[in-house]
Amino acid sequence: MSGPALSLVEVTAGYGNNPIVRAFSSDLAAGSITTLIGGNGAGKSTLLRAIYGTNRFFSGRILFRGEPVERLPPWRRLRLGIGFVPQGRCNFPAMSVAENLKMGCYTLPAAAHAAAIERVIGLFPILRERWRIEAGNLSGGEQQVLEMAMVLLLEPSLLLLDEPSLGLSPRMQGDVFATVQRIAASGVTVLVVEQNVRGALMISDRALVMEQGRKFMEGPADEVRNDPRIRQAYLGGNIQHTAA
Repeated sequence: MSGPALSLVEVTAGYGNNPIVRAFSSDLAAGSITTLIGGNGAGKSTLLRAIYGTNRFFSGRILFRGEPVERLPPWRRLRLGIGFVPQGRCNFPAMSVAENLKMGCYTLPAAAHAAAIERVIGLFPILRERWRIEAGNLSGGEQQVLEMAMVLLLEPSLLLLDEPSLGLSPRMQGDVFATVQRIAASGVTVLVVEQNVRGALMISDRALVMEQGRKFMEGPADEVRNDPRIRQAYLGGNIQHTAA
């Protein structure tokens, strides 16, 4: 595929009559990992929801594989290949891992369920080990893996992750980051919002920095990580940036 996997062109989005993200533009290369960082309220989650279509879109263009999707409902974007794992737990805690994966197949033809489940288990073998355990009894990291697997059942080519390591121990955070790398290695483009900035930048190809709903900086992850302003704000001291 030529061209970027995702192009954001002057995107303005928010809630009600209140724009949060303003005139945001960027391109994501196919198969890359991009980390989106910024202070609380900077508009990071709002941007992910705008890409998936679950908030109000004011203006701009969202081009997925070269085609405009900004006016499509979320279910159409999902079918086109955009997957979204929102912040917080989003599994069925009283159901087993097997039952959760079967629920994740609900939009697939019945004949495709078994192959889809085998594919994601091949990517995440821990799910076979936890097959009959209720999702609510898994560790936080295991639940995060399950939720990513449920989305990957539909074979998205773009995966949006909102704070996948939130609330996890350092070891579990490492497991989640390794999982994200495996997903990208399979050809999926990943855009991740992450509070563990250091860990996320270590596995990323590029980074985007938001301030007050606007793009403040963009570049290779190594360059952004070593920028003195970013090191002071997110890697070594208190976060100074605030936003609407």
